[in-house]
Amino acid sequence: MSAEGRSLTPGLRLLLAFVWLALLGVLGWAASRTLDLGGDLRKFMPAPQTPAQHFLIDELGEGPGSRLLLLSIEGGTAEQRTAQSHALAAKLRTTKGIALVANGDADLSAIPERLRPYRYLLSDAPSTGGLGAAALSDELQQRVADLGSPMASMIEPVIERDPTLEILKLASQWEPAASPQKVDGVWVSRDASRALLAVQTTAAGFDPKGQEAAVGAIHAAFDAVRGKTPTHLVMTGPGAFAVEVARRTQHEASLIGTVDSICFFLLLWVAYRSWKAPLLGGLPLATAGLTGLTAVAFAFDGVHGITVAFGFTLIGVAQDYPIHLFSHQRPGLSPWTSAKALWPTLGTGVASTCIAYMTFLLSGVDGLRQLAVFTIVGLGSAAIAARFLRPGLIDPAPRDVADSRRLRALWTRIARWPRLGVVAGLVLATVLLAALKFAPGPFWENDLSKLTPVPAGALQQDAQLRSELGAPDVRYLVTIDGRDVESVLQASERLIPTLDALRGKQAIAGYDLAARYVPSAATQRARQARLPDDATLRHDLGTALASSPFVADAFEGFVEDVATARSAKPLTPADLDGTPLASAIEGLMLQRPGHATALVTLTGLKDPAVVSRALQGTGAQLMDLKDASESLVAAYRGRVLWALALAGVLLIVTVFVALRSPRRVLRVLAPMALTTLLILAVLRVLGVELNLFHLVALILAAGLGLDYALFFDHAGDDSDEQVRALHAIIVCSLTTLLVFLLLGLSTIPVLRAIGLPVAIGVASNFVLALLIVRHDSVERTA
Repeated sequence: MSAEGRSLTPGLRLLLAFVWLALLGVLGWAASRTLDLGGDLRKFMPAPQTPAQHFLIDELGEGPGSRLLLLSIEGGTAEQRTAQSHALAAKLRTTKGIALVANGDADLSAIPERLRPYRYLLSDAPSTGGLGAAALSDELQQRVADLGSPMASMIEPVIERDPTLEILKLASQWEPAASPQKVDGVWVSRDASRALLAVQTTAAGFDPKGQEAAVGAIHAAFDAVRGKTPTHLVMTGPGAFAVEVARRTQHEASLIGTVDSICFFLLLWVAYRSWKAPLLGGLPLATAGLTGLTAVAFAFDGVHGITVAFGFTLIGVAQDYPIHLFSHQRPGLSPWTSAKALWPTLGTGVASTCIAYMTFLLSGVDGLRQLAVFTIVGLGSAAIAARFLRPGLIDPAPRDVADSRRLRALWTRIARWPRLGVVAGLVLATVLLAALKFAPGPFWENDLSKLTPVPAGALQQDAQLRSELGAPDVRYLVTIDGRDVESVLQASERLIPTLDALRGKQAIAGYDLAARYVPSAATQRARQARLPDDATLRHDLGTALASSPFVADAFEGFVEDVATARSAKPLTPADLDGTPLASAIEGLMLQRPGHATALVTLTGLKDPAVVSRALQGTGAQLMDLKDASESLVAAYRGRVLWALALAGVLLIVTVFVALRSPRRVLRVLAPMALTTLLILAVLRVLGVELNLFHLVALILAAGLGLDYALFFDHAGDDSDEQVRALHAIIVCSLTTLLVFLLLGLSTIPVLRAIGLPVAIGVASNFVLALLIVRHDSVERTA
């Protein structure tokens, strides 16, 4: 007798189980060695076409708005909040992962000592009379007053080289364009009940690990400075929301996974009356997950977190494979023979599903290609294991589910159900299509912000803090393109009068651009040319000193700095690397070989049309990133729909090759097609606008429906096989329905968008497969 005709001994079954687990362990080790889990959402976006889309894809994750965190210290006394604002800002400025901290306290160390002379090139005042005798005399008299004030400790260290306090003036100039009010040197809310800070992270907006580390560092720093005071920290912004969403998603997914695992164990234990069944039932999913993950890790530079999350959702069908083997196994039949008999049907379902995902390889989207590799390799390996490994672990003499009186009675009642014929099926399809067409509201949802699980209260709090801090608008940006940094800096300087006019008309509340921090080289050279020479400066300084209490040589360092500034090479943004100013400019100046883009962030934008008209002819362009994101989502959806259309054609061909009968092919595909229409109709009637996650759910529901129909068709007119198929599909559908019902009840919109459609699909596919595919029974004889 062949190996497929006999069963393994218990000892060999145990050895096979250990070998299988060892192989999974090796796969897990191999995957962990090469796995680089990433979170850059750009991998799931199609190639951009418009300038706005290019900017959105390439730079939005690095832009200033996506890296900005807004902090509010609340509770306690005003003195405690002020002290904690100073302490927290000082601590965060030395914290890894934090690029910039602003809380209103002037930071005279913003320019390191080596760059101090450049203050006379960064500011226009010194070169336009600010270093003449009269101006210097006024400044020195003011310094005398400053040294007798509480500011003395801050002024004294810098006055010898900077008697005009140009550094302090620049620090004030570099304050955000729409700064909040100050009390005791720190920003506070309008009602002075909260201390406010703005923090910019070094991590990009699309870097979830970096954002999580930054948020954690901020909380740790605040805990250190708070002590036992009754204050607390409120944090908003894209990074803070992303971390909170990830935490909530992980918590809910963990809870759902735990509940599902317990119910899966209990359901299989009850269905097969064996404690081994639940343990063996989990092996295919583990096999699929580890093989799929290993394949993606070796095939791509990094594995996206969405690939892992969606991949494990899509390969969930693999847990159905052992269920079919368990339900069709009976005494007197070798498990190998049973698996061989089921393989054409199981293989057809697996092949069809893999072909559907194979079309994603042609999508041109790296994330979808990863998802395709993960799913195809995972499901393929789980199916092969079910065919060639699992039979060796199955009990060769179990209870035959076809002997169950209750199950046979249920099948007898189902057999009395009327069939859904061609005419009735067409009528149902017409009704569903009409519901789709005439349901109110837009069909597609392009605004991904509506999928955010962030509570409305948190979003309102974020809007309030943005208003208080004058944070830049995250939707609109002005871009200025040029061949190099110098050209865009010059264009930015020419744009400043236009922006000032818009602010005067209250079309915008403020703006920020790189030229505020580093003028163009041409402007710096012009200022150099207007600086007084050494003899003139010494003469005017001597005149000013004559009427002041300062000694004659008190400001030699000042004279040296002006002389250095006169001959210095113009400062560039690259010269600020390693300084706090670098992070401010980094988000406002984007460079590529042969191309540079200057960004202008806007605050308090009231009328985009007015701003857009004012920019005409200036070489600058107002970018609507929301519009760009929506057009990109539409393009992405178009690619997915084309991929699904191609998958549908290939699926029909695959099923036809397997069944060789047009009537059987139509009968097997009809439940899946009607269920797809039903899911869409239900969602639309409920007022749900469809998004990309619903498409993922439709793919999964279609794969499940095809499996149910194929196994009912496989049962033929044999009453026993029909009962066994019914048992297997009931167990499969209950395990699937449970997990997706839990997802449908989730508070996370993305999880709901997948859970609800699949739950509807499981129930519909099961019922429609019974109404359309089932055969008339031929009762067994004694």
